[in-house]
Formats: sequence, structure tokens, C-alpha cells
Amino acid sequence: MQTTSEYYCAFCGEENTTFVDISSGMQQSYVEDCQVCCRPNILYIHVDEDTLEVEIASDYEE
Repeated sequence: MQTTSEYYCAFCGEENTTFVDISSGMQQSYVEDCQVCCRPNILYIHVDEDTLEVEIASDYEE
């Protein structure tokens, strides 16, 4: 099951939309390039088990 969620780029601060595959687990992390500045962000994804609400934190990829 896929859903979309937003995160803010760790570099430029712009909002990005990404697809999250909920069937891949309630806690995930992967690298995705910012749609604005093209720099890589590490996305830390948490899916609430009850509501399936997605929270994303981003960090710098070095």
C-alpha cells in the first residue's frame, strides 16, 4: 500500500512530496534527492500503526 507524505529538505528547507510504501514496515529509512536543490536527504519514516499517519524527518546525506 502506497501513500504520499511531505518532508522538508535538510539543505534548502523546501517542502517535498514523496511516496511511502507502508507495506515495507512501520519504520523505514532511505535516501532521496530533493526535488528543488537535488541534494540527497536521508529520510527517516515512521508510520503510526493505528492511524497509518506518516511522519518523516530528514537529515543531511554526506
